[in-house]
Amino acid sequence: MAIGWGDTGDDAANRFGTTPFYTSLGRAFVTMCAVIPVLFLVEVLDIGTHGQLDVAGGIIPHQVEGLDGVLFSPFLHAGWDHLYGNAVPLILVGTFALAGGAKRFIWSTFLIMLISGLGVWFIGDPNSVVVGASGVIFGYLGLLVTRGLVERSWWNLGVAAFIGLLYWYQLYNVLPTDQPISWQGHLLGLLGGAVAAVVFRRRRPRAPEPLLGGPNLYGD
Repeated sequence: MAIGWGDTGDDAANRFGTTPFYTSLGRAFVTMCAVIPVLFLVEVLDIGTHGQLDVAGGIIPHQVEGLDGVLFSPFLHAGWDHLYGNAVPLILVGTFALAGGAKRFIWSTFLIMLISGLGVWFIGDPNSVVVGASGVIFGYLGLLVTRGLVERSWWNLGVAAFIGLLYWYQLYNVLPTDQPISWQGHLLGLLGGAVAAVVFRRRRPRAPEPLLGGPNLYGD
């Protein structure tokens, strides 16, 4: 039987404290750790081309040739400091987002990238080239918070609160600033994560409705 977004066939993996839950969390952590070396390899290649990858694959607002950056920009970073700053948060929020299910994680990531990237392209500074995974990171944070609300999951809310406490000093980056950061990507990534949590939510099974006009249980 095919399992949809709302199917609870894998319910044990989403229930805190169970063995499948910890197994799912461990696999998600290993997977996200494997993503980071790929980002470092991309940065090595970018340095080798003297930053040409950033220009070729970054989002250039209002310019058609910058639209491909919607897909490629999360894999690019403006130097090692930028990449270091995104690596650990990406592992943390990505692990908890992925532990909720690989299929909806992939679709949620794509939707976050689309909303964040297109938003930056429409309202970003036309004189900038936007790169970095921070829009996706904020998207996963929005995903966890909203998922906790719509699925009534204290676990997801607790994780989001914990990560928020760790990185509270970064949350102001969703507001307009004169700093050379894409606050638009952060804000729209957060929004994209909230939308993804609603669209790809796991629905609870409905309780069976009582039968009306059923057979006489007492006999004649």
